[in-house]
Amino acid sequence: MRDSYVERAGTAEPQPDRTGTAVLPDVTPPDSAVLRAGAYSWLFPRRSALAAAVLTPVAFVLVVLAILASSTGMSLPDTVSGLLGTGDPGTVMIIREFRLPRVAVGLMIGAALGVSGCLTQTLAGNRLATPDVVGVNDGATAAVVAAAAGSSVGMVGVWWLGPVGAVAAAVLVVLCAGGAGTAGYRVLVTGIGVSTFIGAVSDLLMSRENDNTAGGVFLWAVGSLNGRDWSVGTPLLTALAILLPFALAAAHRLQYLRFDDDVSTTLGVDPRRVRALALALAVALAGIAVGIGGPIAFVALAAPILAQRFSGPTRVPVIGSALTGAALTTAADALGRVVAPVELPVGVITSVLGGPFLLWVLFRSDRTTEKA
Repeated sequence: MRDSYVERAGTAEPQPDRTGTAVLPDVTPPDSAVLRAGAYSWLFPRRSALAAAVLTPVAFVLVVLAILASSTGMSLPDTVSGLLGTGDPGTVMIIREFRLPRVAVGLMIGAALGVSGCLTQTLAGNRLATPDVVGVNDGATAAVVAAAAGSSVGMVGVWWLGPVGAVAAAVLVVLCAGGAGTAGYRVLVTGIGVSTFIGAVSDLLMSRENDNTAGGVFLWAVGSLNGRDWSVGTPLLTALAILLPFALAAAHRLQYLRFDDDVSTTLGVDPRRVRALALALAVALAGIAVGIGGPIAFVALAAPILAQRFSGPTRVPVIGSALTGAALTTAADALGRVVAPVELPVGVITSVLGGPFLLWVLFRSDRTTEKA
């Protein structure tokens, strides 16, 4: 049981030591260590820290491979010289002005989707609960599609329309669910209905547009990092720097929601406020990511599940989800550039790989249920 150490803490009886003094038995989680400094102590998550220490160099290696990956036949020495700025001007421009910012934006989008999925899954208590399921992705997509309606050049709207649409969809879900502090499953079920409705509205808008508009929006709507540069990378980095600390704080509180609301309140946690904060952070992160890169499929689903396996069941793996999401998005984008003669959008690659992953999650859940 993931919370067996908490159960032991609540039921354990003090035991006398050699001097006859009554002391409580050690109830430290098996994946953690207690660090003490005078009167202060900190529960250090050893397994989560080890997972982050392993995932960081993995993500770095994938970044290097993504920068080197090319479908144009550019050699490795030319790529390195372009990265260092010592090659010919054309190569330097391709590497530094196009490929490097694209990889950096892909990293940040993957991290944002991973953290958003982690918060959503923990909030709903369901591993299949992701921002696209609760209507956030469809809201962002609908806002961009609506902004592109009537355009003759097939250009999508500016990136900040994504967060605006995501917030609007989240507000609609919260109102229909009865408030942001309601139980996670109510938000999940309501989000599915709202997502279906908003998706139908987007399809209706697209069906009435010309070929140029439909083609331009479609490329973004499947999830693409093509053409992303520092102009969108800077606000994305700023948003992550602001929202990630709040996500870490919310994750610490979300651990208490594994109990019922009465127990959480007794432990000093306001369940409604924690749920509202977690939902707001998930919406903001997913909205920004979708607004810039489009609704890249399955990253928000797969990253938290994989991070949970690395970090153990007693933690809400915010850092692990961010690193895993960044690695998945970077790898998928690099694969899309080299796997076919024509570049494939990153959303196509994640969708192809995400289907088997979803089946694996479902089959594993069935096996776990049978053993229980």
